[in-house]
Amino acid sequence: MKYKLIALDVDGTLLNDDHELSQGTIETIRMIAEQGTEFVLCTGRAPVSSIPFMRQIGLGGYVITHNGAATVNVRTEEIIYEFALNPHGLEPYMEYCRNNKVHFDVNTTFGLYVENAAGLNQEALDMYHKFLMEPHDLPSWAEFNEPIVKFTIAGMPEQIERVYADWSEWPQAFNMLRSGDLFIDLMHKDASKGSALQKLAEKRGIPAENVMAIGNYYNDLTMLTFAGLGVAMENSPEEVKAAADAVTASNNEEGVKLALQKYCLEEQLRIR
Repeated sequence: MKYKLIALDVDGTLLNDDHELSQGTIETIRMIAEQGTEFVLCTGRAPVSSIPFMRQIGLGGYVITHNGAATVNVRTEEIIYEFALNPHGLEPYMEYCRNNKVHFDVNTTFGLYVENAAGLNQEALDMYHKFLMEPHDLPSWAEFNEPIVKFTIAGMPEQIERVYADWSEWPQAFNMLRSGDLFIDLMHKDASKGSALQKLAEKRGIPAENVMAIGNYYNDLTMLTFAGLGVAMENSPEEVKAAADAVTASNNEEGVKLALQKYCLEEQLRIR
């Protein structure tokens, strides 16, 4: 099989809009994995909310999390590598958020921190619990025992658009990503899904032409363009589709399953 490593985005790609993973997609992934192809989830999620999908499918290997800022072994939960950012550089962004009533959180590879966790409203708690995350009170920088890998804001689309426009005019000390209609992430300048996927491919001895990636949003662009075959979902913005090599059906129409069948199982299915 040509593709030895396949990277899959999670939300808007692998999962449908109800955050479900279809049985048909699971079976297709298992069939390809049994032939020796490695799968890696490449997501903005944390390990705690992405590793369960790998275990549901029955896969080991790795997850690339926090939009490329941390790569973790699925079976041992060992951190393979992470891009730590300078927390002091976040202070102007935090002040902006406080002044403009923008919700933010600070992430280590496994932890998530907010100001006044006990005071979070139910909407914010529901958002975190949907991603299997439990927010903790944000300590001082000196009290962090683990590197900080991501700073995230969340809000309604019009608020996110306004913040993105404002921050785009600032000197760019971080990699600023639109990771969804409701989110903006700040990470280390060198952190991205594409750079993390490249590191993993090199670690596994797999050249780019034998890598396939499937995604649906702006934070997927770097991995779609790194991979020998980059596939965008039908529910992707037009700029993402234009950057990809191919387009599959939407996440609500099992687009991942259809792409995997077309590019990885077509010959086997014809034989059957």
